[in-house]
Amino acid sequence: MPAAAEESHGVNRVVDNICRLSPDLFAESCQHILTYLQGQTRGVDSAKISDRFQRAGVILDHEAQQNMIRFLLLTFRSAGKSNLSGDDLVSRLEEDSNKWPKASLQVVHRLWSEQGALVHAQQGMQDMLSIGQLVDIQWKLGLAVSSDTCRSLNSPFVSLLLKIAEPSGQISQRSFEMTIPQFQNFHKQVKEMAAVMETV
Repeated sequence: MPAAAEESHGVNRVVDNICRLSPDLFAESCQHILTYLQGQTRGVDSAKISDRFQRAGVILDHEAQQNMIRFLLLTFRSAGKSNLSGDDLVSRLEEDSNKWPKASLQVVHRLWSEQGALVHAQQGMQDMLSIGQLVDIQWKLGLAVSSDTCRSLNSPFVSLLLKIAEPSGQISQRSFEMTIPQFQNFHKQVKEMAAVMETV
């Protein structure tokens, strides 16, 4: 099966499962995802969504539920980054699959028209504030014995190598050296940060 046909088949399977949800249940599921994309929760609680499906009598296997949540996350995230209007989002969904029930598209249109600007703003902030995450730190103590300007230095230094996971997923390395007084100041600042973090 060609990639485009396979992707279309996957979208149609997700839409088939969305068809099994009442408009209210679908709206509730979308709202969980939109709340997360607006930065109001730490994540999408798929267990809570699954429990809500079961209480409503909708039985979907775990993989089908996860595919639906992923599809909605990607759809709303992409619409936020592209700053789509409600009409544009619904048009794209209709282009991807002709199986969408009108009631579900109305839910998407209503929720996105109300909350799309908030998602777009949050996506913009995340792009601006995206920073790397420290993966590993290595250090060594060295002694500079001479340089091109001084024959007898004998001054100790600390060399640090930081491995950082960038927002893109790439791992980068940064290295630098500090004199002993610089390292002692760095150490003092890290201890202050740790003390503040314990109070949070």
